Amino acid sequence: MSHVILLQDTDNVAVALHPLTAGSGANYRLDGKEHGLEVLNDIPKGHKLAVRLIKAGEPVMKYGYSIGVAVCDIPAGTWVHSHNLKTGLGDVLEYQYEPSAPAQCSAEPAAPLYFEGYTRENGEVGIRNEIWIINTVGCINKSCELLAKLAHERYRGQGVDGVYHFAHPYGCSQLGDDLSYTQTLLASLAQHGNAGGVLVVGLGCENNQIESFKELLGDLDPDRVRFLKSQAVEDEIETGLELIDQLVSRASRYQREPLPFSKLKIGLKCGGSDGLSGITANPLAGRIADTITNQGGTALMTEVPEMFGAETIFMNRAVNKELFQQVCHLVNDFKQYFVDHNQPIYENPSPGNKDGGITTLEEKSLGCTQKGGQAPVTGVLKYGERASLPGLNLIQGPGNDLVSVTALAASGAHLVLFTTGRGTPFGGPVPTVKISTNSELAKRKKHWIDFNAGTLLEGQSMDELHQDLQEYIAALCSGKVAAANENNGFREIAIFKDGVTL
Repeated sequence: MSHVILLQDTDNVAVALHPLTAGSGANYRLDGKEHGLEVLNDIPKGHKLAVRLIKAGEPVMKYGYSIGVAVCDIPAGTWVHSHNLKTGLGDVLEYQYEPSAPAQCSAEPAAPLYFEGYTRENGEVGIRNEIWIINTVGCINKSCELLAKLAHERYRGQGVDGVYHFAHPYGCSQLGDDLSYTQTLLASLAQHGNAGGVLVVGLGCENNQIESFKELLGDLDPDRVRFLKSQAVEDEIETGLELIDQLVSRASRYQREPLPFSKLKIGLKCGGSDGLSGITANPLAGRIADTITNQGGTALMTEVPEMFGAETIFMNRAVNKELFQQVCHLVNDFKQYFVDHNQPIYENPSPGNKDGGITTLEEKSLGCTQKGGQAPVTGVLKYGERASLPGLNLIQGPGNDLVSVTALAASGAHLVLFTTGRGTPFGGPVPTVKISTNSELAKRKKHWIDFNAGTLLEGQSMDELHQDLQEYIAALCSGKVAAANENNGFREIAIFKDGVTL
């Protein structure tokens, strides 16, 4: 039995599959044969050890790529981490388009896949039939919270899956692009297919006025989206409940029907990553992404700073040179965002990532990008922009968990696959499916975790686990099961802030 795993034959580090103690032996497979070495340090699970001498200044190789540079000689059997490995990344770069050959995705299904969902009049689909309350400004968060609570208790199960409000602190005292980010994101959420009806609630004196917000929504179905200006009515709760009653009456006419996976938009996100993320959960999510895109559906990725160091993988999968340039701008513009705010571009990974075995941003990015599978990149979206093209789309947005999940939902993700090695309870406005990288987390946090990818290290094959997750997603989209964040009532949004506050 192997104690460590060598991910590529060209790698000079392997990953510990369980804690190793100094003086013990470790086995790994290379060229189809079992190899052994003496472990020189205590090494936590998910962390790296050298399988051969790495000289100072040489690249440290994992996943077949450099994850940084050795700062000293590292003998075989030595723990490799922050004390002897540093990033090799530079600043804003120029890139050359070197398109990669289309990959053959082993996740391609033999027949079309279906789920039971809702068809909307504008051609969008939903996997939930909910009423969403979207407030234009943070001043009325508590009013909207009370309104949602009363309406949820009254109407849940009466033809709708519930009434939900997503609090945020913005919409006033914002200027320029900062206000535009807020307006665009909220408008995109208001058009989401999981909402059978939407109540937009304003205060009346904010920058984000209802009248200007309506312009962003374009052609409106007045029966699906209603508006309430709180300062203009005597009792905003009473009036709000009357409007929600009308929305529920209409939304309750929707019925689930068989829909193809080509209608699905799926978001891909990782958070609280560890050294196993790039070995178990992220490759599994990538297989699902390939399934969705092979079916004609849409996979969505963001976390642009967590592409740094692995960005050329996506750039060279762009379907044409114009799109390649858009990916280049996406990456370099985000690097410039760090520079403009006098922050180091590579202040990453987080303390939790490092505890879990991730040392450099290159290593984190190479594991992170595996969630995108093998599909060509067909679109690059601005923050808050709705996806319209099938295939793999990259979205402008930071790595922050809640901000990026909100951006994925705003672009149309019906659900988000969220891989994690450390665990987190939060949920976005759509079902946020937590996939653990290891079985210990799945057992310890059953009320957080929806699916365990750690069984890949315990004898289950990737094909078997992919089939299990595919069936779970079909059941989730059909309303037969709910994600843990839904059961816990954990639904939040966070909006990207980039500007002054008046």
